[in-house]
Amino acid sequence: MKIKLIAVFLFFNIVGKAQKPELTWEISPDQSITWQVEKSKSHTDNIEMSGFNISAIVTYGVDESGKLVNRKKLVFPMLRTIPNNTHASLSKNFDGPEQPKFIVDGTLVEEFPETFNLKGILSINSSTSGGIKISRSIFPSVDKAALIEIITLKNPADKAVKVEIQFTPTVITTPADKGVYGEYIVRADASEPGILTLASGGETSFGLIYSGRKAIHQQYNFSPVYELAKRKKLVSEILENLVLVTPNDTINKAFAFAKIRATESIYDTKGGLMHGPGGGAYYAAIWANDQAEYVNPFFPFLGNLAGNESAINSYRHFARYMNAEYKPIPSSIIAEGVDFWNGAGDRGDQAMIAYGASRFLLAYGNRGIAHEFWPLISWSLQFLELKKGPDGVIASDSDELEGRFSAGKYNLSTNSLAFGAYISASHLASELGKTDTAKLYLEKAAALKLSIEKYFGANVQGYNTYRYFDGNDKLRSWICLPLTMGIFHRKDETANALLSPYLWTENGILTESGSKTFWDRSTLYAFRGLLNSGATERVMPYISYYSSRRLLGDHVPYPVEAWPEGNQRHLAAESGLYCRVITEGLFGITPVGLNKFVISPRLPEKWDFMKLQNIRAFGKTFDIEVKRNVNNTEVVVSEKGKVIFKETCNGEVPVTVTL
Repeated sequence: MKIKLIAVFLFFNIVGKAQKPELTWEISPDQSITWQVEKSKSHTDNIEMSGFNISAIVTYGVDESGKLVNRKKLVFPMLRTIPNNTHASLSKNFDGPEQPKFIVDGTLVEEFPETFNLKGILSINSSTSGGIKISRSIFPSVDKAALIEIITLKNPADKAVKVEIQFTPTVITTPADKGVYGEYIVRADASEPGILTLASGGETSFGLIYSGRKAIHQQYNFSPVYELAKRKKLVSEILENLVLVTPNDTINKAFAFAKIRATESIYDTKGGLMHGPGGGAYYAAIWANDQAEYVNPFFPFLGNLAGNESAINSYRHFARYMNAEYKPIPSSIIAEGVDFWNGAGDRGDQAMIAYGASRFLLAYGNRGIAHEFWPLISWSLQFLELKKGPDGVIASDSDELEGRFSAGKYNLSTNSLAFGAYISASHLASELGKTDTAKLYLEKAAALKLSIEKYFGANVQGYNTYRYFDGNDKLRSWICLPLTMGIFHRKDETANALLSPYLWTENGILTESGSKTFWDRSTLYAFRGLLNSGATERVMPYISYYSSRRLLGDHVPYPVEAWPEGNQRHLAAESGLYCRVITEGLFGITPVGLNKFVISPRLPEKWDFMKLQNIRAFGKTFDIEVKRNVNNTEVVVSEKGKVIFKETCNGEVPVTVTL
């Protein structure tokens, strides 16, 4: 009891601090976010932005002298280098010398940022030592291997000024014997440098284009304005579908921005569209966790054409590796689909694939595609059956952390995912007329649920929750997974453990008690699981805090991968997991048919309503509104403005909606 009291005291101290994160950015009236630069306060950050043929990690901010920081790491996923492995995307750094210089009335000017703005495009507004104003819009081309920077010069003075723009193109040629496709050319070009006179109130714009190509291809003549219009159109389409409306504008905006990052990181490879994590390292490749499990089940709700196609394509790639011997499907299909990586052995990848594919196919609502991938799901589940030990739990060589932390022979992650896979595969089997298989999978799920409780249920560091593997004596973040999959035997103590000072920190949930390592993916799974288990009031302050910190704090505007590994890279699938905290956690939407879902909304006590508008799942477009009704909540589903479902829900018993 003494230990618990100390833990509670520390817990409240931590929450007290966590509820008020230090914010650098603010939400603007146009629903972008803006950083108003304070004089004498240096700060830099980075953001990843992607298109079909490029990804750019832009480092921006102000240095100790208040001057602009503007550096770029460009990655060209389809310009493959040798050896053609997971990390063989050509990348080049541009640290600033390639930037044009501005001479105003004979004096070289320095640039001092006043505001930074983000909404799918990085915009920078600066003053200068020469009196002119400089604004920049930085963004990737939607479909070409180029990053565009549109630079606008304005003269606010009451007299004309002479401006000289000095620029020398940068041309980098790579050795032919280091490229899968031979020699590559990376360039930085400006469209209209020169000398001009800016009248009072006048302005001029030109484009700085960073591009990469195979030497055998001709140089492309880019139109910066056209490229900007395409990027704005893409961002607008993403933001206009699956719109979250709640009384918490920060969560609304964090959700909106997460949709952008989750969707833009798709690459047009020779193996078809491939969603990629990014981070400067992971492109033109797919993983059983990031793609098959994390982000693919989200895409049907957004209805993005490329997102859905990339999901379908990923399952086709994994299906190529099914075999009669039941050797594991590789963890990752790499190098535009021509090779694979399985360096960590079986990570529970078949559980990831079966779970993710079942959820995706149900929400996608296409019977033909469901039939196509049924063999992949049933093969994966049979693989898991063959890996069961004498205690009824499933063995795997590691888990998705690939040996970074111990996972034993039987781990909780693989088994929880397998349980979720059996449940969703049963629903899919029913839809496809496989009633006997549907019944069998429910029976296997029930048996596995009992085995999980018997094998993993344990008292760890004073909490009656789960041990992650046999011999594990420290709390682990993935104890949240049973909650996420609908196993609630130990929900209260698991919630206590997840939000205790052993695991919760200002950066989210630690991978293991006593470590300093955190991965956003487990924090986001925990949020979803806690909401699913009914701990809404308890977890909402943490979700609000997390959303504020990721959207408006010191590293924005998306969920991150991990720390210290990767230094909090903006990997794309984590943004998909954030969106699923809302769709599957807060709204409690679970697909159970090709045109059917159950919903168990968790409306926070301080909210009177919450809405999801323009949902694109199950082959339909519809809205969900949840609003307070005396002691219960009312769920209203509408199609094209017509109410098709209305029912009172107590938040405990799900209600079923058929479209």
